[in-house]
Amino acid sequence: MSTVTAELVKQLRERTGVGLAKCKSALDEAGGDVEKAIEALRKAGIASAVKKESRETKEGRVEFFETPETLAIIELNAETDFVVNNDRFRQLHKQLVELLAKEKSKTVAEFLEVKLPKDPSKTVDDLRKELISVLGENIVISRLSVVPKLPTRSLGIYSHMNGKIFVAVELDGSGKESDFARDIGMHIAAESPEFLKMEDVPEDLKKKEEEIALSQAPKDRPPQVLEKIVQGKLKAFYDQVCLLNQKYIKDNAITIADLVTKKGKEAGVNLTIVKFIRFQVGN
Repeated sequence: MSTVTAELVKQLRERTGVGLAKCKSALDEAGGDVEKAIEALRKAGIASAVKKESRETKEGRVEFFETPETLAIIELNAETDFVVNNDRFRQLHKQLVELLAKEKSKTVAEFLEVKLPKDPSKTVDDLRKELISVLGENIVISRLSVVPKLPTRSLGIYSHMNGKIFVAVELDGSGKESDFARDIGMHIAAESPEFLKMEDVPEDLKKKEEEIALSQAPKDRPPQVLEKIVQGKLKAFYDQVCLLNQKYIKDNAITIADLVTKKGKEAGVNLTIVKFIRFQVGN
């Protein structure tokens, strides 16, 4: 009697894209032989979906769904815009994001194993593969996020280019500033910040930028002058990649940090940006 290890199941999943439960079952029937298990999965009719799963999925949309307690976001991708605009694709997308709001899965892998409420014999991954077979293109859940709603926070949502770009901004200090948060979301959609603040930039990236700045500086300058040049170039880098440092797109005389401070004073509260999410299809 063979022993099917977790490593074998993982290996079969990586090679076929089939769900963990079906991989385990196929390996059990194949006596732990991965090649025989692959053959069995193909004979079971999963081969067409598996084959298509090797294709690149560069097109897609970002869909979101809100409940009073939660915001759920999913980027769903396919190979062509033709399929992305198909009603079946959009129906699946809507069904998945509503289910995510209920299940609150933290990762794509976790969400793919969620059982469907109306048919517990099937998982989200099974539903995805069924649509692959119907539409003839690879379909992938590339990323997801679940944001809990809190009474002391405002959530701003901005969707652009028919779901190609999606931004959510979370403000702390008031539950009544969702419109303002959405305005910041519009800025984020256009300016693509990578981090919220300077402290969020990884140390290895900071070091790399310092080295680049130093290599670009004139070599005949005194050390204190070189230091000022490097710090100036680093500031320019932070002003580009950090949201709070960026100039507001509607008024480049003010930074986002200053804008938030100004809005907080006007509202009589202490506003701070807690986080932002920016999904752009393919990036």
